[in-house]
Amino acid sequence: MIRIAVADDHAVVRRGLRQIISEAGDFELAGEAGSADELLTLLRSRRFDLVVLDLTLGMRSGIDMLKHIKSEFPRLPVLILSMHAENLFAIRALRTGAAGYVQKEGAAEELLTAIRRIAAGGTYISPALAERIAGDLAQGGSQGLPHERLSDREFEIFRLLGSGKSVTEIAHAINLSTKTVSTHRRHILEKTGLHNNAEIVQYMISHQL
Repeated sequence: MIRIAVADDHAVVRRGLRQIISEAGDFELAGEAGSADELLTLLRSRRFDLVVLDLTLGMRSGIDMLKHIKSEFPRLPVLILSMHAENLFAIRALRTGAAGYVQKEGAAEELLTAIRRIAAGGTYISPALAERIAGDLAQGGSQGLPHERLSDREFEIFRLLGSGKSVTEIAHAINLSTKTVSTHRRHILEKTGLHNNAEIVQYMISHQL
């Protein structure tokens, strides 16, 4: 029996996952968490074979949480379940150590396929993402789009700037100083070739981010 921990800050999503997993027959939903702190407490309290992790747990960045899990539990496979499209986070999550990435809008069968493959020691990505990665490798592995040149922290701030938040609002939301956020913003503009927040917003719209 595959022992699974589920972490999502929406109770209705956890309820749906509980039903999907329980109906599979070969899985056991052995623990649930609604926050990053709850998940870490859960993982420290008992053994799990796999974690299904929402990419957004409250105000905690999913990528940061993934790094923490892989640092403390390096052999524990993590399947990312996200409302965000693959082109936004999947490759970042895989580079950070995720064993797979599934979108919430996908079918239940895809989630179960991903869990079984990861529990068997493999990885899971969609055919569309596999094709994109193969295309990148064929081109020498270059990061084609400007936003893919950003570090994880820069990308987090990039998205917040694109949502219309000010430097001060971002600093408060992710517990950084305004000076640090301003520095990140400068690096973002340099790496992407954009000039101001309005261009960041337009970029995110045009690239469906």
